[in-house]
Amino acid sequence: MKQTLLLFALIPLVLTACTPSIAPATTTLDDKLAEIQARGTLVIATDPDYAPQSKLLPDKTLPADTKCAPTQYAASQFAGFDVDVAVEIAEKLGVEPCFVTPPWSQLIAGSWGDNWDIHAGSVAITFERMQALYFSQPYYATPTVVLVHKDNTSYQRLEDLSGKQIGVCAGCIFEEYLNGALKLPGEQILYRIRNAHMVAYENEDPAINALSLGDGVELDAVMTILPKASAAINAGKPVRMLHETALFAYAAITMDRSTHRNSARLLSAVDQIIDDMHAAGKLKELSLHYQGIDLTREAAEFDISSIHQTP
Repeated sequence: MKQTLLLFALIPLVLTACTPSIAPATTTLDDKLAEIQARGTLVIATDPDYAPQSKLLPDKTLPADTKCAPTQYAASQFAGFDVDVAVEIAEKLGVEPCFVTPPWSQLIAGSWGDNWDIHAGSVAITFERMQALYFSQPYYATPTVVLVHKDNTSYQRLEDLSGKQIGVCAGCIFEEYLNGALKLPGEQILYRIRNAHMVAYENEDPAINALSLGDGVELDAVMTILPKASAAINAGKPVRMLHETALFAYAAITMDRSTHRNSARLLSAVDQIIDDMHAAGKLKELSLHYQGIDLTREAAEFDISSIHQTP
């Protein structure tokens, strides 16, 4: 993945006038939501090259009237499902969305140092990640599928890929699945691919490109989420999808557990906004637009209290 910009400096607190829909706390010293509303911006981490979920638009420049810092991107410079969900959250909080693009490995590790406020990047809820991150109400849930080269007819079932070379994104749940160690809330996982040889990439796009070569030397398959697989096929990549689903995961907005700010009000506000988006059909509309299928129904029914995510 091309990482166009890393943000390591602390975001300064700039007191600005705004009219948030959620009343601010009396102090910003220990309240993350109050800090965001006083600053007037929500700093969102996402991936610059993960269409259809998020995509940096290289022909767009930072608007002159933005509150975003020069080291950040405005909403008009990004497009995608994750992006539009994050923009809606910022607007409901009464602030401007600003985006940064740290590497995936840093995002799922936590310890963000208050360099961004939330991560909107199709992060699957896992028990392991809950040690470092808070998770919101899921905004969509997606099947995990497997791609193989379209000319390879040897692979028809998941079991056919046991012992084969499979491309995955580093640090994603696919690695844990292939290792037989994945635990997800609300799901009993059946491990049907055994003893696979994993080849890790920053994200699935370079893996799919390698699979497209069709020589079978580097990869026999790629494990990814359904929207990415469909996007690759629709883009004309010489790959096909196995008909069977490997697993099913819930994607949520994440926040850093290690921040010195109290995130309780922010997490509660984000949960309510996502619940409202589900109820109003907004998330379904966005999913149909960007992914061609409604992947939000199961997420709307997820019991967020079951994962004890309160700060």
